[in-house]
Amino acid sequence: QVQLVESGGGLVQAGGSLRLSCAASTSTYSINDIGWYRKVPGKQRELVAVISISAGDSTNYADSVKGRVTISRDNAKNTVYLQMNSLKPEDTAVYYCNAHRWVGTTKYAYWGQGTQVTVSS
Repeated sequence: QVQLVESGGGLVQAGGSLRLSCAASTSTYSINDIGWYRKVPGKQRELVAVISISAGDSTNYADSVKGRVTISRDNAKNTVYLQMNSLKPEDTAVYYCNAHRWVGTTKYAYWGQGTQVTVSS
């Protein structure tokens, strides 16, 4: 079992920055990938960024955030960060941390409780 706790959300003006944190209850080396998703009421959950630890920390970003968002990890702190710059009102959402871990042939998924990000215009 992996527990994920997000923090760092809040209210920010357009053009501002926020850094979200996802603290894992275990070493991130034991996790295959960790990603950030966001959810707006009435819309589908959207993948924002993912870091693939099992693939040498390769990263992928949604087109809507490329160039503005950076995902990174600090294994000493078992934490993954999402640095968001040049925020736009359309970035407003609840942001969730998600982790996947393969155990044998079974893939397990874990979710955090979410953190609200609100960008005012």
